[in-house]
Amino acid sequence: MARKQSDYLAALLADEPGALEAAPTKLEPAPDRPRGTTLLSRESALARVASGEVRQVTQLLIDPARARIWPGNARTYEHLSEANCRELIDALIAEGGQKVPAVVRRVSGDPDHEYEVIAGTRRHWAISWLRSHSYPDMQFLAQVAQLDDEAAFRLADIENRARKDVSDLERARNYATALRDHYQGHQTRMAERLKFSKGWLSKMIKVASIPDSIVAAFASPGDVQLAPAYGLAQLLDDRRAAKAVEAEAKVIVKEQAERRAAGLLPSPAPIVLRRLLDAPKAGARPSDDQPFVYASGDGRPLVTLQSSNRQGVTVRLHAGAGGGEAEFVEGLRQVLAHLEAKGRRLQ
Repeated sequence: MARKQSDYLAALLADEPGALEAAPTKLEPAPDRPRGTTLLSRESALARVASGEVRQVTQLLIDPARARIWPGNARTYEHLSEANCRELIDALIAEGGQKVPAVVRRVSGDPDHEYEVIAGTRRHWAISWLRSHSYPDMQFLAQVAQLDDEAAFRLADIENRARKDVSDLERARNYATALRDHYQGHQTRMAERLKFSKGWLSKMIKVASIPDSIVAAFASPGDVQLAPAYGLAQLLDDRRAAKAVEAEAKVIVKEQAERRAAGLLPSPAPIVLRRLLDAPKAGARPSDDQPFVYASGDGRPLVTLQSSNRQGVTVRLHAGAGGGEAEFVEGLRQVLAHLEAKGRRLQ
């Protein structure tokens, strides 16, 4: 963690009893200290530490298996992989280990773990991965702090705000849980503690209410972004609209599975979102009437099957999608394969 961020975290948590402080681990002598007073200065420094005027930061090298992940963190540990941690893994190998410590707290009553990771989930995962892949001596560098759950939540949140790989949905659901567990449902108090507007927090809490059955329609939970998802969350307040959206989501989930099975890219987030938002207007259509979309390598739609009936098939080729002739031809082939799979051969 950068020095400025460390200082900010220390300031943020300064009002917590026993909170983590960015105190020096070494007490520097005064510049004009006369010779012969070394022992006296050391005794004075130790007295300051003992009195609580100065708190030293404790850093340990520990086996990551002895540290569990605190469930109050927004980052989903199960979503971490070699691919999305590759840059960190390479840095740890190049530097010969971890340079920036994670923040942990001690736990009791758990025979399998001595610590709980508050901030540094990716570092914990990367070190664990390296230990099982040719680097068995790699240790997890951790800074031990005394934090209650609310202070731990704020510290983890500050670190995660700068992380692009923590999705809006993960943060939104993390905030909704914290609102219940740490702030007794008082959004104003929570917003003040986290140093951002109540309006923005309210939107995050609203997005957190989108059920998993609808999130599953997207290729990844990370596709659920705050601004567009807020409109979808508001739409779900209407019972009739919510039923239509739920029905459409089930159809899209099935289509996404079919596309993956066929080796195709899943439908991109903008198309999924538009279909969900439009579902209450058109009503829940039968699954066979749903548009089939063939997308380019970067997720932009190239060919869309708009309709299919006895009179013929309507296909849209998207201009400006960046695809070449070969991609459009492949898109048409995929449309025909889709129709055949649905029992709608052009004969």
